[in-house]
Amino acid sequence: MGVSSKSVTFMEERITMSKTPKKLPYVYEFDKDDTEGIYKCNELHGFAVVKGLLPQDIVDKLKAEVRRTLEDESDSTPGTTRFATSFIEQSPTLADLLTYEPYMKIARRLYGNEPISLNRSAAIYKKPGAPVGAWHTDWQPRVHPYGVDGVLNTTGANSNWFYLNGTHPDRAGISIIPDSHTEEWEGPKGFEFTSRRKSFYRKGTEPEACVEMDFDEAFSLFTDPGDMIVFAERTYHGVHAHNGTETRLSCALSFRTKGQQFDEVWPLPESARTFIANCPVGVKPLVEEYLGMGKSWSSTK
Repeated sequence: MGVSSKSVTFMEERITMSKTPKKLPYVYEFDKDDTEGIYKCNELHGFAVVKGLLPQDIVDKLKAEVRRTLEDESDSTPGTTRFATSFIEQSPTLADLLTYEPYMKIARRLYGNEPISLNRSAAIYKKPGAPVGAWHTDWQPRVHPYGVDGVLNTTGANSNWFYLNGTHPDRAGISIIPDSHTEEWEGPKGFEFTSRRKSFYRKGTEPEACVEMDFDEAFSLFTDPGDMIVFAERTYHGVHAHNGTETRLSCALSFRTKGQQFDEVWPLPESARTFIANCPVGVKPLVEEYLGMGKSWSSTK
């Protein structure tokens, strides 16, 4: 079987990059069928990597849909980064993952095989030259006034990210802090938390979100296209600068357990109504509590 030019380019980049993975005293990369191992690693350490979950044809379709949604060919600015915050409503291929059993059996196990609801989705388009993405946690306290994140990021949702070009620290790859996903975590040695523990900063410096990527607790991930990165709601993560040559494309889903009640939510957007209505019958239980994105919504009490 021949090797495509895309595969050769990817492999050559992997070979020529200077950074190599750190070692951890436990397994964190799992076969897609090892749902128990994935679940336990995420519970214990706040993350896991699932190898080879998506076949290349699905990866290629997702890449095309990220580009169709976010690319502006007239923009030649280096380092441009764009986000889609309800990507599943624009991506038929991402929506199809709701019926893709190799993925859904993992998604269900992450919530103890309890009934789940689609929580949110996203896509990111990041051109070469993009700077470091500061360290942060997706979780935030639901303290008035709060926005959409104060609702959707306080549900116990686990992020399921697909880095469609693979991820490497020289190409805007993600770095996480293992074991940072609990309320008891005290932060990296020599650092203090910013307001509401959203990020952290080195002691003696300004209290701004950390952009250092090389300290003891930081752990950069190396993955291939088709792998999935799982991390818990509270897990701290950051993104390396993009010193590669290819636009980095990624997308994600998250779920929450069904039946959660919220003091306040935004009116269901029309795009979300359309998405739910167009879902096949077998998917309805996964989307009937989907809230979409409230954009500029803010709590009133």
